[in-house]
Amino acid sequence: MTLPRRFDLIVFDWDGTLFDSTALIVRCIQDACADLHAPVPSDEAAAFVIGLGLQDALRQAVPGLPAAHYPELAQRYRHHYFARQHEFSLFKGTLEMLQMLKARHHWLAVATGKARRGLDEALAHSQLAGIFDGTRTADETASKPDPRMLLELMREFGADAERTLMIGDTTHDLQLALNAGTPSLAVSYGAHAHEAFGPYAPLAVLHSTAELHQWLQDHA
Repeated sequence: MTLPRRFDLIVFDWDGTLFDSTALIVRCIQDACADLHAPVPSDEAAAFVIGLGLQDALRQAVPGLPAAHYPELAQRYRHHYFARQHEFSLFKGTLEMLQMLKARHHWLAVATGKARRGLDEALAHSQLAGIFDGTRTADETASKPDPRMLLELMREFGADAERTLMIGDTTHDLQLALNAGTPSLAVSYGAHAHEAFGPYAPLAVLHSTAELHQWLQDHA
């Protein structure tokens, strides 16, 4: 027996949700700071800003840096990231999960703090080009947790808020969903610890891609 579909549009964060890149991003932020002899944030501080647009992330991770230095810091971050991004890959089971959702005729989308170039290269490297019906990046709309990227995707597909699901690994993703009025799911295997998710009232906190796949199969 096939259950009625609960969600028409399912929107995924990218880094730490579909793509196993949290450790890479943390290291690249730290290496960029070291290049400029700026204070190097801890692993926890660098991980906390994942999901934000790059400029917002760097300002939070390295507060107090003269404003004129942030563009150079971003340039050094990109240098390190693009040199190493092909060392990392999708979480195991991600492709099968997305294929299951496609077969059930959900619209699939990505809402990410990455820039367009970074997302397009990651999609091509992951062999996911074409699997998503829509994408939004932080350099072409407002950064999380501003709801604009999610609202734009909902408008693009004519999806109501209650039939849209946002899935992410950070509190920024869950705040994005709250701001847009949509339900959310949290995954604990990315940048933020599961203890942080409670105030954002996700439908569930899943601890592996396998658990996420099963939840979506049973409830989406």
